[in-house]
Amino acid sequence: MRSQVPPFYAMAMGALAETRQAEGHRVLHLEVGQPSGGAPAGARDAAANALQRRALGYTTSPGLPELRARISRHYDEWYAVAVDPRQVSVVGGASGGFVLAFLACFDVGSRVGVTEPGYPAYRNTLDALGCIPVGIPIGPDTGYRLTGAAIESAHRANALDGLIIASPSNPTGTQLSDADLADVVAACHRLGITLIADEIYHGITYGAPASTILSHTDDVVVLNSFSKYFGMTGWRLGWIVAPPELAEPIDRLAQNLYICAPHVSQVAGLAAFDCADELDARVVEFAEKRRVLLDGLHLAGLTDIAPSDGAFYAYADVSHLTDDSWSLCRQWLIELDLAATPGIDFDPVRGNRFIRFSYAGSLDDVRDAAERIGRWTAAR
Repeated sequence: MRSQVPPFYAMAMGALAETRQAEGHRVLHLEVGQPSGGAPAGARDAAANALQRRALGYTTSPGLPELRARISRHYDEWYAVAVDPRQVSVVGGASGGFVLAFLACFDVGSRVGVTEPGYPAYRNTLDALGCIPVGIPIGPDTGYRLTGAAIESAHRANALDGLIIASPSNPTGTQLSDADLADVVAACHRLGITLIADEIYHGITYGAPASTILSHTDDVVVLNSFSKYFGMTGWRLGWIVAPPELAEPIDRLAQNLYICAPHVSQVAGLAAFDCADELDARVVEFAEKRRVLLDGLHLAGLTDIAPSDGAFYAYADVSHLTDDSWSLCRQWLIELDLAATPGIDFDPVRGNRFIRFSYAGSLDDVRDAAERIGRWTAAR
């Protein structure tokens, strides 16, 4: 049955951590990718004013015209890429956007490539929609970066209809360079593979800024979200940029599935674009938390970690400690009051040897977590 999808282990671990907190323990939360800062002040103020001054009802399914225009302007400001506002659909979070994109792009039985490791909801949502997720392994040999050669190899084994890429990625935080993106685009165009790009961690990078795939092709569906850089996880707001021939089908699907994204969230999202100073300061804080976590993990003997170029994750090989990362995560929750996410969430084949740590929360939690892991490994 379509309902029999695997759990999202990051959320399952979050539920276990909440239970332990309710029992009186102080749990360090490194399991969920949720920025601790929340929505920026300007976004909260705009929402409060809107609630006081006007009724908030349905918007059109593609979203408020002024928000779609502002998203279009965002691409010009950040990437010098022209995006027609009519190509922009405002959606109920990137998660809702993926459902719309998958339905618009693929039929039941379509074979869609997903990286392993990669975000589990791609695989699980495709399963629920009757598509076939096809794992494409990536690892240290390519710096956890997908290559055109890997795409071609997967396609030769059994033809792919589609492919999902993410940069920076979850769970590794690894970023694709312009050359990497060009390589992926060329392979997809050559093989006739429909390409979907997840760019929700753009704005959170620690070297070169992330490049949009729209700099390389218009024949792609791009998803982004207000949850990560903008810190608006609970507002459930994101957007899709699609080619003209897909924008209208996505609109029709949205009309029928949920009508529109929340009006108040759209008002807040529009204001969030004017909060760059506050949001960029948070990225500086992420960089410090990244340094503290990576230094602490190395001292604890967890030295085999994927390149964390962006986002707020460290994906660590723990095979010298366990071949069952889910059991180790539960053990750490009980023994260390530390919540992290097992790699089986992201890679059903090799994930039993990996754990993902999120440093999206407080610096104190990140520092304490690294110290607790260090003491635990030293005592083994």
